Amino acid sequence: MSQQAGYSPSFKRPAEILRMRRKRARSEGVSSNSQGSISCPALGTSSPAGVRPFSPGPLFSAPTRPGGGVKRRNPFANIENTYSPKKRLAIYTDRDTDTLDNVKPVEPESVSVEGEKSTKKCSASEGGLHFSERLIEAEKQNQELSSKKRLSFTEDDSLFEEEEENLAVERNVPILKSPQAGLPCSIAPPVCVEYPADWSLKTRLLFTSPLSFSWAEQPKAQEQALGLTQHCRAQYCSLPQSIQDPRSCSELRCAFQQCLQYWQHPSLPWLSLFPRINAERSFAGRSAPWGHDAALQQCLMNDWSVSLSSLYSLLKARLCPYFYLCSYQFTVLFRAAGLGGSSSVSAMLTPSTRGLREAMKADGIEFTLPLVEERRKSRQATKERGEEEEEEDDDGGFSWLAEMGVGDKIKKPDNISIQLHKERSSVCLDHKPESLVCVEGTHTFTLINFLMSCKSLVAATGSQAGLPPTLLAPTPFRGATLHSLKARSINVKTQVRAGYQDVCSLEVTGPVMPHALHAVARLLRPAQRGGFAGTLYTHEPTAVLNTHAAAAEEALFAAAPGSVDLSGCGLHPGTTQQLQQAPSLGKTALRQLHMSNYSYSWKS
Repeated sequence: MSQQAGYSPSFKRPAEILRMRRKRARSEGVSSNSQGSISCPALGTSSPAGVRPFSPGPLFSAPTRPGGGVKRRNPFANIENTYSPKKRLAIYTDRDTDTLDNVKPVEPESVSVEGEKSTKKCSASEGGLHFSERLIEAEKQNQELSSKKRLSFTEDDSLFEEEEENLAVERNVPILKSPQAGLPCSIAPPVCVEYPADWSLKTRLLFTSPLSFSWAEQPKAQEQALGLTQHCRAQYCSLPQSIQDPRSCSELRCAFQQCLQYWQHPSLPWLSLFPRINAERSFAGRSAPWGHDAALQQCLMNDWSVSLSSLYSLLKARLCPYFYLCSYQFTVLFRAAGLGGSSSVSAMLTPSTRGLREAMKADGIEFTLPLVEERRKSRQATKERGEEEEEEDDDGGFSWLAEMGVGDKIKKPDNISIQLHKERSSVCLDHKPESLVCVEGTHTFTLINFLMSCKSLVAATGSQAGLPPTLLAPTPFRGATLHSLKARSINVKTQVRAGYQDVCSLEVTGPVMPHALHAVARLLRPAQRGGFAGTLYTHEPTAVLNTHAAAAEEALFAAAPGSVDLSGCGLHPGTTQQLQQAPSLGKTALRQLHMSNYSYSWKS
């Protein structure tokens, strides 16, 4: 044959080649037996050069096999699949008589040299049976060592797992650890211990963690009662940095029930009164006895006005930190003095329309448009040149027609059209985030009176007709009803590499206000041992409430941030300190909140 011995690329007649291999093996076995010599395991003497056996590495002769102890090669091997990763071989010699632990790993390149030395020292009379017994015992000992190390993969598989882990690290793929995994011996100091204040309303919170959230479900009657009492009395308990068994921690379970409570007016059990903007589908088909009853509508508005007046009084006395007014068209956030970087009572309304702003001006309410002013400052030079041109041309820009002698032939637009053309920029702001209105100081009281008498505050038609706006507050007020956010924990299995792993989740639904988000995150910190991930679902019309509107007072208030006493507002001291900071998120809101090693990171 012209090809290399033991290899046929075309492989036209495999049966003849197999018969030739068997015949050659038998002939070589007979000649070796007649000479009375036994080949050493480290050297494959009967295997042709360049032939790949069943397993990688040199051939081992087995005296117990029929036909001379030659291991057959794979007849279906070809050039493409003859590669095998290099493995380390253990070489045993007769000198290792005192111990069986002396295993000498040898690379495949050095097998032939070591094999030649060992064959010179092996003999049929001295090393045959003694060496095989030691080999069997060494294999048993290696199996015991491998079982102690709990290694269930081969060398190739372990290399494959290492490659996967390296690939995951390069791609920044988070690998969740099992809940049974212990904590590191030393915890690095946290980099960021607080996240920025988010004044937007959330409709849903979803937290995930490798540790169980079972401590947040099925509270006992005593724990639920204690949580309600602590909420009404504004009492807060201190928790350790890490809780080993959260399910058996009664203080943690009571604190969780406490942070889920909020106050609302009006309260209709068969209707969900949040959100109100673009919520016609949730009100459709529901019973609304006040829809066509003017007397009932007036009664609802009277009670609502009393509740709104009570809230504003508590706000001025700093007994209520903030509250929300949610109508079918806009949302108003009222904040006490000292919160949001402002030293006075402030209110933010979004979205607004040109008609609403004109009505507020008519009632003497002074307000600002922070986002419009910010954009105006960036284009200040261009805006000043445009104003000079408008002052020079008071007739609407049609004087040049008279100079050309065609002024009488072209009909000029009326004054109303010219005025609308000049105010087109303000009309384009309607129902957009840029239409955010900010009211500060004593004008907030005028705004309260304006909202009580505003006829457009309540829908005249549709599924929300005659229904007053929703009032939401973290503290009790006159006419309010105590409500609770809905919380549930779920355990799911997710695929991680080649297996599945338990991932625990905690879902909180309802009108989540800023203090509730901070309280839940404050409890998850010790309960989940400083590691969790949260997805925050924002009520989009309220995302713009994170705009900082008190730029003029920022320097004055920053000099003495604790000048306003908010100890009686009913919030946790840590939550109050966070809400005192000036908003820094702008028109955006927090979308994701992560904690790793007791340090916060977020995305907006």
